[in-house]
Amino acid sequence: MAPVRVKQIEIGSGVPKVCVPIVGRTETEILAFAGEVKNSSADIVEWRADWYEEVLCQNKMIKTAEKVRQILQDKPLLFTFRTKKEGGERDITKEAYAALNGQIIKNGYADLVDVEFFLGEETVGSVSSLAREYQVKTVFSNHDFEKTPQQEEILRRLKNMERAGADIAKIAVMPQKAEDVLELLSATLKAVQSMSCPVITMSMGKSGMISRVCGEIFGSSVTFGSMHTSSAPGQIDIEALRQMLAVLHGEYIQ
Repeated sequence: MAPVRVKQIEIGSGVPKVCVPIVGRTETEILAFAGEVKNSSADIVEWRADWYEEVLCQNKMIKTAEKVRQILQDKPLLFTFRTKKEGGERDITKEAYAALNGQIIKNGYADLVDVEFFLGEETVGSVSSLAREYQVKTVFSNHDFEKTPQQEEILRRLKNMERAGADIAKIAVMPQKAEDVLELLSATLKAVQSMSCPVITMSMGKSGMISRVCGEIFGSSVTFGSMHTSSAPGQIDIEALRQMLAVLHGEYIQ
């Protein structure tokens, strides 16, 4: 597996990187959250733009994105509009989705963009092609809030993302029983052993919480923590998450 370098960090090598989402309805909330995350131990910041009430107003969106970028400075930023179908806050047309991500990419405000893989070849190809042109990394993603597919299906989806040109492949699933968590972890290990791009995987909810801290063992390269408000079920407070990762890495933070 070849690590992906974004600013000062390498995704896919060493301890899994910690990503903290910014979730806010207004620009004021977003910028305040950005300031807190900037001063935290997060390696990566994800802006969940689907929470922003002005996200589809181009002028306001771009101005807010510029301010977020200025606050974060050298902290890597992952831009994400999560559609309602995959657990996000709102619906959006494919055309608007591509246009929104295109604006962020062209203006240089994000280091990575999340691209929902099941939006289709045309939309995924359009966004990822533009991202390559502007040297922005892509995270192809899939989120299943209903169930956990069998490990063969999880692995198939991740490999399809890689074949389609993802810099990083991501899948998040919902466990219905303990065995589902094992399915996800087994698929993760097989993906890391057979793929060249880094993978991000997680089993959501309380029963899947262990998957957020054992990436160093099974191979998930990024884990998502929270500050105040979580963007997905099962996220762990960033400081507690850091402590757990340190212990698994053979270190202990006093």
